[in-house]
Amino acid sequence: MDPVIDQQVEVSSRGPREAARGIALSRSSVKRRILIDRLVRRLVTLGGVTIIASILAILIVIGVEVYPLAGKPAATLRETTAAAGGGSPLAIGVDEYMEAAFIVDAGGITLISLKSGSAIPSPALAGLGSARIVSASPAGRGGFALGLSNGRVIPVEVRFNVSYAESGRKVEPEVVTAEPLAVDPSQRPIERLARIEGAEGPVTAAQVGAREIVLISIKETKALVGEAKREETRKTLSLPAKGEITAIALDARGDNLFAGTSMGEIVSIGLRDTAEPRVTSLGREEGGAIPSITVLGFMNGDRTLVAGDAGGGVASWQVLQDAGGDRRLTRIYEFASHEGPVVAFTPSRRDKGFLTADGTGAIKLHYATTGKTLLDVPAGGAQHSTVAGLAALAFAPKADGFVTADAAGRLSHFRLDNPHPEVTWRSLFGKVWYEGYEKPEYVWQSTGGTDDFEPKLSLTPLIYGTLKGTFYALLFAVPLALLGALYTSQFMHPGIKGTVKPVVEIMAALPSVVLGFIAGLWLAPMMERVVPGLFLLPVVVPVLVLLALVLWRLLPAPARTRIRPGYEVILLVPVVIAGIWLSFGLGGILESALLSGDYRGWLLRALGLTYDQRNSLVVGFAMGFAVIPIIFTIAEDSLSNVPQHLVAGSLALGATRWQTATRIVLPTASPGIFSAVMIGFGRAVGETMIVLMATGNTPVMDWSVFNGFRALSANIAVELPEAPEGATLFRVLFLAALLLFMMTFVVNTVAELVRLKLRKKYRYL
Repeated sequence: MDPVIDQQVEVSSRGPREAARGIALSRSSVKRRILIDRLVRRLVTLGGVTIIASILAILIVIGVEVYPLAGKPAATLRETTAAAGGGSPLAIGVDEYMEAAFIVDAGGITLISLKSGSAIPSPALAGLGSARIVSASPAGRGGFALGLSNGRVIPVEVRFNVSYAESGRKVEPEVVTAEPLAVDPSQRPIERLARIEGAEGPVTAAQVGAREIVLISIKETKALVGEAKREETRKTLSLPAKGEITAIALDARGDNLFAGTSMGEIVSIGLRDTAEPRVTSLGREEGGAIPSITVLGFMNGDRTLVAGDAGGGVASWQVLQDAGGDRRLTRIYEFASHEGPVVAFTPSRRDKGFLTADGTGAIKLHYATTGKTLLDVPAGGAQHSTVAGLAALAFAPKADGFVTADAAGRLSHFRLDNPHPEVTWRSLFGKVWYEGYEKPEYVWQSTGGTDDFEPKLSLTPLIYGTLKGTFYALLFAVPLALLGALYTSQFMHPGIKGTVKPVVEIMAALPSVVLGFIAGLWLAPMMERVVPGLFLLPVVVPVLVLLALVLWRLLPAPARTRIRPGYEVILLVPVVIAGIWLSFGLGGILESALLSGDYRGWLLRALGLTYDQRNSLVVGFAMGFAVIPIIFTIAEDSLSNVPQHLVAGSLALGATRWQTATRIVLPTASPGIFSAVMIGFGRAVGETMIVLMATGNTPVMDWSVFNGFRALSANIAVELPEAPEGATLFRVLFLAALLLFMMTFVVNTVAELVRLKLRKKYRYL
């Protein structure tokens, strides 16, 4: 009734004063109600905006952490010192703080302060005498060696002693020399030199002729009583190479020596048997002009060999074994070429990066794992003042800078900003040829047991594992949840439905950590014993249900009418239990009769599949159990909310309840059913604890249901607590979180679009 008429009735039935008071109270009540409505509306709006803002804030935080991965490296010239004055440098080095450096030239070793740019007084090199330095081995973590013009070698170590005082940090370089080693009795100059401190003693390889190399291995054995025993092995090799030796490199273990020739050939000398070294020609460029090899050197870890040639080419190589067990040198990557011959090479001691330079002064930064050239510092550019004739190059120990020396002895000091060299689009999502692998592969292995470990950060196995776990979970959950929702809403008696639906909804409240704990410690061992029976379940149980239906139809009508409509499901419970028991019994018989009593051995022999106790099958059941309540509840609500006049009209026209359910109810409720499945998909994609505890967390790419996997969410939970903040692994994990966010966002968006389309299609029913 109209409020004005109500007020008139009140005025006519009561006095004018009382009527006015009632109108005033009515107006104040309306105003209060309007005020409350506005307040609630604004609170709801504020809550929605807050949720959207929170999601956007999370996205922004993730984006801020991920964005630095896209940054490009940069090199900045800090300063250039005056010429050392001893001729063309043979080797250079720098301390970890880039405050002091040294230059090796024909006259000796010159120490230089990078802060002041002046030389630091140093004593004369012991053992040099009247000879001149003509070669030097690469200056690595420990000492190196100097080759003299009289056929001798001086082991040298430049130590950078660090002390702290009130004035700050002080770096004092110190040159330590060992007893000179007579290499060539004929006193020929040491043309090229390689030396390492092996586990049993130093190994020295010196080139004294066009194809002649002298190998000296010293084995030192310490005795408990008395003096240490020193055993020296000397061997002179004449390499069967087609050209002259132009470069040599010795690995850190002292097991292999590689020599590059003027014909582009690489020769391997196995040093495990020092008495009889094994010489093998491993690699040679085929076809066209073959440039001579000018630079050879090992990456950090001494498993990847880098070769630079006279044509400016730079390539990485690894020694692999073929199917016959023969060792072969395989080219892994080719990097960006220089315009001139490569004259210098230096590896990073922190990662798989390395620098190469040509004679014009151009420098390139490469990364061996990804095969990419990350930075190009051109000669004579704004960032590079070193004149033409670059002779030596050295990476800083912390990989945050490098130094160069030109032919005149001028030293240039560069700062390098390269925080995430491991990250490229290919290393994150493509196949990469890692050290020791026979071919490029997708691998996630973020940490290793040694400092020279090569991070493997491919997200593809994690995305694969996420989709694999979700697929098997939905494969188990969707049919059970949707069919259960259809039966509950359309066929089950309301009395039973009032009990079943709340129980299923309570299942959604079970913590996922509890489900994962049960799946990992109880379900996985139990399922391992009955796997053949599990695969018989989808066959045996439906057959028994159909058989029970036939028997039900054979019963007399009076007997069937004793069961109230909608209570038939109670009779099926013992049938299903009997089907499960029969499936497991038949599974044992099948295993004994056809699978030699061991299904795991049969899987390995016949199909090449291995069975892991914590596998995708366990995750499918456990995570499917967690997803079923969500899908069931939403789908059942959608089916129950179909207008009853549609159901009544269909039944009135003669359709059966099954025809009505499948042809009227299901299409009408399809938008809600689709939303239920998509919400279940999002729940499965983001699941962490069940996946973490019920699988072996092995990042393998295999669709076998008997193998485990590693999902993005579980990987974040495992790796993030141990990842250094701001490091590459830390940011890659945030990238994984961003991928999860995008996956759920895309799925939800597509689901909403499909739901709206289905709703529009069936809204006129």
